[in-house]
Amino acid sequence: MKTRYPGYLFNVILFVMLCWIISCSGRRDAEPGKPGQGEKTTGSLPVPVLMKMSSPAENSTYRLREEIKVKLVPEDGNDSFDSIKVFFDGKEVAVIKNDPWECTVDASANGMTGRRSVKAVAYSSNLTQSVTRFVTVMSDTAPAKYGYRVVSSYPHDRQAFTQGLFYDNGILYEGTGQESGSTLREVELETGKVLRLLNLDPALFGEGITMYQDRIYQVTWTNKVGFIYSKSDFKLLNRIFYQTEGWGLTTIGDKIVMSDGSNILHFHDPEMFNLLSRLEVYDNEKKVDQLNELEYINGEIWANIWMTDLIARIDPETGKVNSYVNLSGLFPEKERRETNADVLNGIAYDEAGKRIFVTGKRWPRLYEIIVTE
Repeated sequence: MKTRYPGYLFNVILFVMLCWIISCSGRRDAEPGKPGQGEKTTGSLPVPVLMKMSSPAENSTYRLREEIKVKLVPEDGNDSFDSIKVFFDGKEVAVIKNDPWECTVDASANGMTGRRSVKAVAYSSNLTQSVTRFVTVMSDTAPAKYGYRVVSSYPHDRQAFTQGLFYDNGILYEGTGQESGSTLREVELETGKVLRLLNLDPALFGEGITMYQDRIYQVTWTNKVGFIYSKSDFKLLNRIFYQTEGWGLTTIGDKIVMSDGSNILHFHDPEMFNLLSRLEVYDNEKKVDQLNELEYINGEIWANIWMTDLIARIDPETGKVNSYVNLSGLFPEKERRETNADVLNGIAYDEAGKRIFVTGKRWPRLYEIIVTE
């Protein structure tokens, strides 16, 4: 049986040493409730406030390329600061050196929709203070609204829970979802015949697909992992990782764009899949979220809006919705219920033939459409 006395003595010695350290560290010139000489006072005394921002107001709304007036007001008559730097969306836009402490964020700096920061930093001889407001920038125009006309339709696998779709050199490539049912497919357009099929791990829920050079990229819903395959034989080449949910994919030049079900599009580099930038999507009234399957068509990102029959056509430079294409009636709701079909999802573009294809989850047909006014 082990004795407890050695541990007890150790605790006593430790207590005595701590008391000695605390008593020796006290400052003789420090009175109770007052800081000692040379000590910082920010923990116990309020820091002087140099200014407040009277404009813009927090959460105010602006339009794309609209000027934003910034006005700083000295607090309690304090006008002792030397200069103020103003930043918009993290970039310096002005330096103010005298009264009036005002400036304008130029329209050219306000070139993207989304939630943006307006920050002012005031400098004095012995103090620096900053204040930040957030504003929301929406589209400067109402989106046009278009309909459609069906040109042709093709057979489509009723069991394909379509999550991603693209067309290349006469062949459709399709990614499907559902646990224990996610696949990557090569499909013959005219017949809907599956020419090649790769099953994903049963634990994964497959989502969007896209092509970059001779590789196919596929993401998964909540596992935060995706895959790169050789287009010629579906051989796995690499894995990619990301921090959000994976929904839709498309390719713009040397960037891969991914949606995550929100109104945010994520731009990644194809090699390491590092995040390069984000784009917040808005129309002239609201943020446009539930962005799902993506396709890049004639300078725009086309995005299925989940649980609707709408496709948003998005400017990839600004984030504004240029127009909506309403595909209501393409596959009527009554027929969807009867065939256990789900929502519209899947856009593919034949660039050479200028053809647009759309389908949905478990839809029996894939449609070639023309957009109409």
